[in-house]
Amino acid sequence: MQLGARWRVGDPPHRSVPPSLHQAIAEAELAHPSAASWTLTWLEGRPRCELDDLALVTLTATGDVSSSQLQTLSGEDDDDDWLL
Repeated sequence: MQLGARWRVGDPPHRSVPPSLHQAIAEAELAHPSAASWTLTWLEGRPRCELDDLALVTLTATGDVSSSQLQTLSGEDDDDDWLL
């Protein structure tokens, strides 16, 4: 089992984050200057680094770096729209 971790934007990535993700993490921080912290979790043995619900940096099943922007909610919960 691998435990997750948190670290502040601007600090070096947590020691368990693979070096191959460091560049993508730095780029995400530049794209989101108001972000405060990262959360590292592990999914199926792969690191998943999330920047304040704004960006996600992870490794694919083939070991490639994947970086994506996450959509933020506008204050409304759209999950139940199908009920209307």
